[in-house]
Amino acid sequence: MAKFLSDFKEFAMRGNVVDMAVGVVIGAAFGKIVSSLVDDLIMPLVGVATGGMNFTDYKWVIQHAVMQGTEVIKPEVTLNWGSWVQTVVDFLIVAFCIFVMIKFINQMRRKKKEEPAPAPAEPTKEEALLAEIRDLLKQQAADKADNK
Repeated sequence: MAKFLSDFKEFAMRGNVVDMAVGVVIGAAFGKIVSSLVDDLIMPLVGVATGGMNFTDYKWVIQHAVMQGTEVIKPEVTLNWGSWVQTVVDFLIVAFCIFVMIKFINQMRRKKKEEPAPAPAEPTKEEALLAEIRDLLKQQAADKADNK
């Protein structure tokens, strides 16, 4: 049991799992924001543009409700196409927002990669002297090898 818990802890604390969890939480919050944008701002404007049409109220009644006085014996069966239209609009807006966000992130990554590396600094006098000594020692070793 201790091994199982240890393995689970190692799995849960991996960077990818934590990043994914953060993404899911942010995605859920982002989804609420987009749903509010669609429900509270965009769909009322679409309703005004279409002559006061509220999409969520539109449905096709397949079977009418069976009533006995004011009591519903069997509820009506409907296809709620208006809610579906609103869900499609929600999806399109979320997809567009994610597209714009990913495009922005990729553009920032490209800019970061394109930044030129700093030019190598000129060697100090000590480094130049050490390089000269190294080259002389290599030359001496090569001369000795040729004389053998």
